[in-house]
Amino acid sequence: MGDMIDEQLALKVEEAIRTVAAEEIMPRWRRLAAHEVETKSAPHDLVTVADRRAEERLTEILAQLLPGSVVVGEEAVAADPAVYGALAGDAPVWIVDPVDGTRQFVEGDEGFCTLVGLAHRGVLEASWTHAPALALTAHARRGVGAFVDGERVFAGSPEPGRPLTVAHAHPNYTSEEEKRVLARLEVAGVAPRECGSAGLEYVRVARGELDAVAFNWESAWDHAAGLLMVLEAGGTHETVAGVPFAIAGGNALPFTAARDELTARRILSLLNGA
Repeated sequence: MGDMIDEQLALKVEEAIRTVAAEEIMPRWRRLAAHEVETKSAPHDLVTVADRRAEERLTEILAQLLPGSVVVGEEAVAADPAVYGALAGDAPVWIVDPVDGTRQFVEGDEGFCTLVGLAHRGVLEASWTHAPALALTAHARRGVGAFVDGERVFAGSPEPGRPLTVAHAHPNYTSEEEKRVLARLEVAGVAPRECGSAGLEYVRVARGELDAVAFNWESAWDHAAGLLMVLEAGGTHETVAGVPFAIAGGNALPFTAARDELTARRILSLLNGA
């Protein structure tokens, strides 16, 4: 039950995330020069100097806070895909997305955040979601609960008779086949929309503001923090194969994270074409 990380260490991690965001991310928000924004694997796959500097600092700090741990960060994996293999190892792993919602960050929108998760042998132990422009910080610890700005949150269940609200993968990042599968959510009783920052969408599910998400990619840095938030708020997550999403990969896609089991089953039934 979260024995790997106590309250003191959790607070040190949150302080580190806040400090790095304040010093490396926020001074560049709405002030990025053209040369400070680059593309990676595709035109919509952006990286900025803020992403790189924040990840570098978090990598150094987090490894020091928990001796023997390793870090899997989005930009480190972009440079060396072999880094991702640490998720299947025996050492505790910090999973870092320095700027989740880089597109929003580049556009000057407030909807971006820093995501940090801690996992050990595939089990998520703790997570942090910090959205500095929104003045929002969420934290979860396995067996302890999910919290937003210090207040415990519960996902609850959707109100009967109301359409289910679902945020799904943005079309800029999906293939034609993936678009076809996600289009199955466009039925009576479901109100789908394109997602923004995945990390912030997970927080909305944990707070009961959004009924579910439906995603079709596995990148651990996008999902680790949010999946634990949803679980500790009383929600659930499951792939189209009917099993929980595995943070190390090898999942049948797409998958959902939802406020309750009934909602998850409804979303998966639609995605499976049932």
